[in-house]
Amino acid sequence: MSNEMPGFARVLQNLIFGFRGLILVLIAVVTALMLYFAAQLKVDAGFKKQLPLEHEYMQTFQYYEEFGGANRLLVAVMAEDGDMFDAEYFATLEEITNRVFFIPGVDRASVRSIFTPNVRFVEIVEDGFAGGNVIPADFAPTQEMFERVRGNIVKSGEIGRLVSEDFGGAMVWANLLEEDPQTGEKLDYQAVAAELEKIRSEFENEAHSVHIIGFAKIVGDIANGARSVVTYFGFALLITALLLYWYTRSPKLSVLPLICSVTAVIWQLGFLKLLGFGIDPMNILTPFLVFAIGVSHGVQMITAFSVEKLFGGTSPDRCIELNRPLSEIHIRDSISAAKATLARLLAPGVIALLSDTIGFLTILFIKIRIIQELAITASVGVAVIILTNLILLPILLSFVNLKNEEGYRQRIYQKAGEHSVLWHNLAKFAKPGPAIIAVLLGAVLFGFGYWKSQEMQIGDSQAGVPELWPEARYNRDADLISSRFALGVDVVSVISETTSQACTENYEVMRRIDEMAWRIGNVEGVQKVITLPMVAKIINAGWNEGNINWRVLSRNNFVMRQALSNVDTATGLLNRDCSAMPIMVFTEDHRAETIRRVVDAVKTLRLEMNIEPENPIVVADASGEQSVTAGAADTEMATADSASENTPSESMAATVDETAMLTEADTCVAQTPEGENCLRFRLATGNVGVMAAVNEVVSAAQGPILFWVYAAIVVLCLITFRSISATLAIVLPLVLVSYLAYSLMVFLGIGLKVNTLPVVALGVGIGVDYGIYIYSRLSDFMREGMSLEDAYYRALRLTGRAVAFTAVTLAVGVGTWLFSALKFQADMGLLLSFMFLLNMVGAIVLLPALVLWLKRIIRI
Repeated sequence: MSNEMPGFARVLQNLIFGFRGLILVLIAVVTALMLYFAAQLKVDAGFKKQLPLEHEYMQTFQYYEEFGGANRLLVAVMAEDGDMFDAEYFATLEEITNRVFFIPGVDRASVRSIFTPNVRFVEIVEDGFAGGNVIPADFAPTQEMFERVRGNIVKSGEIGRLVSEDFGGAMVWANLLEEDPQTGEKLDYQAVAAELEKIRSEFENEAHSVHIIGFAKIVGDIANGARSVVTYFGFALLITALLLYWYTRSPKLSVLPLICSVTAVIWQLGFLKLLGFGIDPMNILTPFLVFAIGVSHGVQMITAFSVEKLFGGTSPDRCIELNRPLSEIHIRDSISAAKATLARLLAPGVIALLSDTIGFLTILFIKIRIIQELAITASVGVAVIILTNLILLPILLSFVNLKNEEGYRQRIYQKAGEHSVLWHNLAKFAKPGPAIIAVLLGAVLFGFGYWKSQEMQIGDSQAGVPELWPEARYNRDADLISSRFALGVDVVSVISETTSQACTENYEVMRRIDEMAWRIGNVEGVQKVITLPMVAKIINAGWNEGNINWRVLSRNNFVMRQALSNVDTATGLLNRDCSAMPIMVFTEDHRAETIRRVVDAVKTLRLEMNIEPENPIVVADASGEQSVTAGAADTEMATADSASENTPSESMAATVDETAMLTEADTCVAQTPEGENCLRFRLATGNVGVMAAVNEVVSAAQGPILFWVYAAIVVLCLITFRSISATLAIVLPLVLVSYLAYSLMVFLGIGLKVNTLPVVALGVGIGVDYGIYIYSRLSDFMREGMSLEDAYYRALRLTGRAVAFTAVTLAVGVGTWLFSALKFQADMGLLLSFMFLLNMVGAIVLLPALVLWLKRIIRI
């Protein structure tokens, strides 16, 4: 071992050990403060945190938030006997409607059930139309009244939406606001979830079952499951402590790495509070990853310390090879050994931790707040490890006096004299024959991993919420609602943006919207499509004795005004001045494949119809001669609501402000010459629209993220080792493991999404440590004049053993997650265990083979 160090490193060493007492006191004080702040952390979940707000779809989503529906609650009350028409059921549904109405954060104007006044029916009578509330004002639970309500439900067109097709149950719909409308404070999703669960517990009984879905309920269920992370963290801590004791045979050396790693986690959580962050349920695994990185570096530190203290810096294997008896090897004092350990591991430790930190910071390129918070969380944690493992741990080691040091090193010396079949055979991968086999096998595995990774889904790869187990209550509720209610719960709305009052003044605009809706309805995976033109056709037929031949769009402006005069904005089919009309597309599920198919179909149809969002088409007004496209959908949907003060014909005088607002937003009107009409279709609102935007952002970001992660590692390795071949030998096994991890995700049905993409990057950050430490020790032995094979054998006996131990320890620790109540945690536990072990195998088997052949090829 050479104690020659650069000037900066020498100054740093003198500062650390010259003021070690003061530094320990400062770290203890700061740790106590950070523990205080960490104890104040709260679970912080938000709907908008998961949105890529700069994405095209989300620009549409925010601008037309009135059509959003992505942050929606659905509470279904089902009659166990299959018949909802009894007094007890109606009393229960009414009370649940009222309870949902008063949940903090609920947009009360959006609450819909058969008991709310915004759910009405319209029927054709001799004099034209008649209508009213689905539940009459004089409702009483009599058989005659139940039959009347049944008829009103049929006339309202809510069968399959608010009422199941078999009349076995009904739903309450409500949208949530990100901020509490009463207090202005950020909505507490866990409190909302708790209130919903309270409603379930109060009203669910032998006669009725209550089924709840929505983002708030997902957050609540995941947060409840995530609390088990604390338990599994405790298990991992205990397992790590036991394995460390087995590895070191010293209680002191076992405890110190754990103290430093836990200190890093405390500082990380404390800094999060100071930065104004909370813990998102989907990021709650990050502190454990920081703990894992700390343990990984800590094992290397105590291994090197043992060698420096007990054998003067020369490995016990080398002492035996040089026939140096223990009597000639002096035991160093702890402070000298700690200084020598810091000198040896400062460069590889800093390079490894900087690689981790910079790699995590690259995740900031994804413009989604939840991912950016994770990047900051992980980066802060790893940055703290630089302090705890490269400053605190050496200082603590400088105070260590091992019990029976002579007997302890005698055991190590004797064990080193024993021939290790495992390390001897692994060292053969530094020979040309086995090396070329390892390289070729790695190339084959890379080819397989790359090929299989192309099948990976961007987004959810299965129905339901993949973060929860299939048998979880939420997923069972979602399955029941999807099967009993025809329209399902997944919707993407394509906004038809046009000029003011186009729905009543421009036949061609309405015809184009109707054509687009019909064509989307024929796409695989689409359940049903609802648009304003469909309603207009049904009402037009109603005004003509229900004759099916009149179910068409009228060219006459006065007829269109008559047809749409009683359709208000609460239906979600138009805005105040009818300059925006959603095409509501209900999908069968929200799997990535379904979302991609529907979104691609919309984009293709826009091209075929020559209607692009960037280039709105100019269409003729009602007086222009246009032919009607045949084959429009024969859709059976009655109008949902009756007249209000914001109908198209009555709101013309109130549109000046809104038109100005639209112009400022660079809308269709702003891009069209004055006096001409326009039309463009903009993606997208609804929960599927949000998922589509997130999936596209993740798909676009996965390549750049891995590129920048590896670029950071490459640059830092080049700076440290000044060798292209060494850098490639460290990085190429990581690339192989990344693609094998992707292929494992394909086999496990794990989609690449907001919650899983960062984990892959974090796994790379941990894996690079193995290669850096092994190569650092390997190069030390080679500089002493050893052959590659001998040097690698020595490196394996010393550092390789620590690497293998660390990988197994961490894999066992995260392996306990397989028993978690969260499927996401179980999946990530399996994925991380795979990456820990495969990165270890790559560093031990593939690295020396690459070093051998790359040095022959590149010779740099």
